[in-house]
Amino acid sequence: MKLKNILSYTLGAALLVSAPSCTDLTETVYDQTVTINYYQTHDDVVRAFLRPFEHGFWSVTSTYRLQELSADQIGTWERDGWWYDGGQWERLHKHTWGLEGGESDLITGAWNGCFQGIGQCNAVLEGFSKLNPEQYSFSAEDFAALEAQLRTMRAWFYIRALDMFRNLPKVVSFSDQSQNTTHQLDPKEIFAFIEGELTDAINLLPKKEGNSGNGMKQGQWNQGSAAALLVRLYLNAEKWTGEAKYDKCAEYAQKIINGEYGSYQLDKNWYDPFDWNNDTSNEILFAFTSSYGYSHWHMTSDMYWWGLPSDAHYYFGFTDWGGMNPGRGIQPSLDVDGNPYSFDLGSPIAKFKKYPEDVRLKKYVNLPGTSQREGMFLYGYLEYINNNGETDHVKSPVGGYPIYLRDQVGKFEATAPGTIIDDKESSVSHGDMNSGWCCVKYPIYRDDDPGAMESDYAEIRLAEIYYALAECKFRQGDLETAGKMFNAVRKRNYPETTWEEYLYQPEGNVLLTEQEVIDEWGREFLDESRRRTDLCRWNKFSSSTWWDKQPDADNHTDIFILTQKILGANPDLKQNPGYPDITR
Repeated sequence: MKLKNILSYTLGAALLVSAPSCTDLTETVYDQTVTINYYQTHDDVVRAFLRPFEHGFWSVTSTYRLQELSADQIGTWERDGWWYDGGQWERLHKHTWGLEGGESDLITGAWNGCFQGIGQCNAVLEGFSKLNPEQYSFSAEDFAALEAQLRTMRAWFYIRALDMFRNLPKVVSFSDQSQNTTHQLDPKEIFAFIEGELTDAINLLPKKEGNSGNGMKQGQWNQGSAAALLVRLYLNAEKWTGEAKYDKCAEYAQKIINGEYGSYQLDKNWYDPFDWNNDTSNEILFAFTSSYGYSHWHMTSDMYWWGLPSDAHYYFGFTDWGGMNPGRGIQPSLDVDGNPYSFDLGSPIAKFKKYPEDVRLKKYVNLPGTSQREGMFLYGYLEYINNNGETDHVKSPVGGYPIYLRDQVGKFEATAPGTIIDDKESSVSHGDMNSGWCCVKYPIYRDDDPGAMESDYAEIRLAEIYYALAECKFRQGDLETAGKMFNAVRKRNYPETTWEEYLYQPEGNVLLTEQEVIDEWGREFLDESRRRTDLCRWNKFSSSTWWDKQPDADNHTDIFILTQKILGANPDLKQNPGYPDITR
């Protein structure tokens, strides 16, 4: 994000500058929570306000892996002796997570990440309640907006926790424990609390104006982004509480699209919301600010940086941060012989290739000039010019063979493309460095490019609002409106000459079915930390088959286990249904 009203500048700059302190993850939950004596200046207020935002950005790394690696599109598999890690990724893939083990640390981290953020919001809100805004050069209106943002941030943490764990304690005060519960409440009570917080906050928040993106207000909650959280809440209400609220979801989605909560538009190109200058994107409702020299949690080892071949930095021409790591890839559509899998779910590349002129299917490449790219995937050989001026290939760190990325998982090693190998196993425990395409949504520009690693993390896009409205209309039997809502986004992915063939009815010839709705969510939001949620909402997460994954015994895995560490920290918590409890 490039830095572009006094309050906006102070907050925008601080959102970037404050972030490095979150690297100390051993800190206690409230070690940066301050007493009333801390607040001496305007900037002290701003710094306290921003602490939960910084923490929220970091927390997306743990939820990303739970949301994607447990679902049917992204996976972590063994590669030439790398990445098996005692089976933790296989257990995550197959939904056999336990009280302890490597995957339990991810689950614990997601729980703690949410409740630490909730605690930080509570502490700052309590501190603010004791301040006189004028003493710190805030108008009453601006100060109320800060408090509304903190309530919205707290609601964002709660939504994620409700999705992953469902049965939650209610923690709304830092010092008055009588307002909190140590035991879990019915999900409907937590849902109602979140709903009330967001509906109260909307009118206190500012409205986005103009058509130049969020600019220096990127990273701050406003009316549009708070309303978008209500869309998320209502879209998943039936799964989370047993009570459908698709009508409310459609109502808020339509209001956002109509501009009642601010000026938003779909971007012309699929990549604009992810590009280096996405603070100018009118599609983004909320993003965490990021920059090369400050926070960039989405481009770290816990997210996208470790979803690429280990020497791919030579292919991109970005060597400032050293090597990458193939910790994650796109699950295969083909077996080792090149035959397509027949599962309804998974096979993400095949789902893209259903519409073969999709511009996203191009191989990712940095184009000549400054901050320009095309394509969303890495596949095939990855060629680059080495320091001797010669054409070279990205090679495997094990065996040194040139990597040829395939839409398959197996032991191909140095075999030529198209070769049928004798070893027919394709599984989470049996792959190599060639196995699986890679997704590159956020650009990785060259070292000398001013846009290198400047993309903010797009947490909520307008495309999500269109898709939520489309799903609601589909569920209500209005397939015509549903198709139009999906098509409004999809048109940018296909040449206009293909629209009749590729678009949903009535604008095209494609029939919109339940399977197509699920597939289309997967295409548009591939690798964006939401696939598990979408599969759960359609009751597919625990009941379906995909690559190296059989249906679960029942649906208790739709929410995560409370691990040994979570239960051990609070004796009043009860284990989620279907999971083993600990001895207390």
